[in-house]
Amino acid sequence: MTRFADHFDLKIPLALAPMALASGGALASACARAGTLGLVGGGYGDLEWTSREYDMAADALKDDPAAMKRLGCGFISWKLAENSDALDWLMDNHRPAAIMLSFDDPRPFSERIIRSGATLICQIHSLKDLPVAVEAGAKIIVAQGTEAGGHGATQDRGRGTFSFISETADWLAAHAPETHLLGAGGIADGRGLAAAMVLGADGAMMGSRFWATSECLANPKAKKVATQTDGDNTARSSVFDILRRKNWPESFDFRAIRNDLYRQWEDRIDVLRNDPEEGRAAYDDGVRQADFDRAHIGIGESAGMISNVPDAATLIADIESEMKSALMRPNP
Repeated sequence: MTRFADHFDLKIPLALAPMALASGGALASACARAGTLGLVGGGYGDLEWTSREYDMAADALKDDPAAMKRLGCGFISWKLAENSDALDWLMDNHRPAAIMLSFDDPRPFSERIIRSGATLICQIHSLKDLPVAVEAGAKIIVAQGTEAGGHGATQDRGRGTFSFISETADWLAAHAPETHLLGAGGIADGRGLAAAMVLGADGAMMGSRFWATSECLANPKAKKVATQTDGDNTARSSVFDILRRKNWPESFDFRAIRNDLYRQWEDRIDVLRNDPEEGRAAYDDGVRQADFDRAHIGIGESAGMISNVPDAATLIADIESEMKSALMRPNP
């Protein structure tokens, strides 16, 4: 089907995004069992969370060796630079099929990952990130556009997904033809997967669509809210990072639903940054109350394509059918 699918023996060339605190063991193992690459969201590198969720995924797949070869984990590189305990634990206790690094230079960690036998995946957000990822030894590049939910490049630094896939594919063809490419950002169904492949990718990575599945660790109430919104009602800024006390590098920010609390601060970000206590108090109470007019829902521009909350296997079967239909559709 594609080089990426062949590499992991996938049913379709699709990967679960390692969404921090959302892509847990149940979701990652369900995706791996259904024939896609399942990545646990190691994210910020919390050792307790990562070890619990990865152990859960591995235990779920212990009787399915083929699926076990489709299980991996993802981390935020700048957090690993602060504390790599979760990565160390994973390397010492498991044999992940793949490890994905995002958001900062992967090179301090890449040699050990590759030496362990895991496939190194590097997510990039601009063309200037690409030579660094290839130098690190990435077998797979994920080109993420700003349409993506959660963290990504700021609007002024990032790229739209379609043109970014195409340019990245051209660069890899000229400079690193053995490196595989996945598109990400705004891809939430089989049509988007097919489009990424037509543009030169070997497959796609999906986050938001898998976030709205029964196995995802997100609050069920939040998932219901997400099914009732659309891409116009999401925005990318630093508002929720400030409210959540997340000290991200300035080149990245966070796409989420524009709820009541977000709208209160979106035009006053400098005020919020300089005096965040009022906003944080409202946000913290919203989290305690599961009130998503105040608590965040990190989801991408593909929100309007999300109308239900299926289990992962059902979703993957639907995506496969849509992809095949899109690729076989005759020109008008």
